[in-house]
Amino acid sequence: MTNRQAPWPSHQITLTRSPRRERRRDGPAKGSCFNSVSACGTHQISFRDASGRDQGALLSVTFATMTVRPPIGKQKRYERLRLQIIHARETDPPADRPPLFWKLITNLNVATHDDAVRMLDWYARRWSIETFFKTLKTGCRIEEVRLTTADRLANYIALCCVLAWRIHWMTMLRRGHPEAPPGAVFTDLELEFLERLMPTTKAGAARSLDPYMIRVARLGGYLARSRGPPPGATVMWRGFGRLADLVEGYAAGKDRQTACG
Repeated sequence: MTNRQAPWPSHQITLTRSPRRERRRDGPAKGSCFNSVSACGTHQISFRDASGRDQGALLSVTFATMTVRPPIGKQKRYERLRLQIIHARETDPPADRPPLFWKLITNLNVATHDDAVRMLDWYARRWSIETFFKTLKTGCRIEEVRLTTADRLANYIALCCVLAWRIHWMTMLRRGHPEAPPGAVFTDLELEFLERLMPTTKAGAARSLDPYMIRVARLGGYLARSRGPPPGATVMWRGFGRLADLVEGYAAGKDRQTACG
């Protein structure tokens, strides 16, 4: 008797989004497993649309269990999959945008409404993860490095991960806490340089993080239109790269003035 294998290791966690209708077992489409299932509750979310505007949506949450068989030629080798399907559909969408509708598939246990909402919250972090890896690939260009040993490559990737995380953290900090003190991100020398480079702060006004981050984004090519989206990781990466070079030259000029004076 041949022991059947699991399609993936038991410790591997899977949570993904289904972009299209899948067929279930040997006939009905995946949505049919929800025909006799009612919504378990609602979940309120906040997000930004393509124009950078704050939006809110109330989602109706439903979950069900689905069993998936292996392909016909591999049913003796692999076990069936017992998956949890989660649907989150916007209840009252506005007329100016399409309604939100998420279809998630996971091998984690989903037994209550709180479990389903937890899966939605986890998947909502996907965009942050994508942005982090985009910074690694386009900013740090880790795929173009030509190091000859694994140790050197590992050290380089570790350093780039720190840089990519910091760019992502500063970008999200500006969006979530624009009134935070700028000293949380910038050194005194960087603040002094940015104030002299783009003197837009009114005299006596309280210093906040937002205008300084906008100045850095403008160094990276951000246009700062009044109705435009907020600066993303790409312009922030370029801006901080230019800022580092400019501040170094600014510091050298100050030291020379001090020595001559």
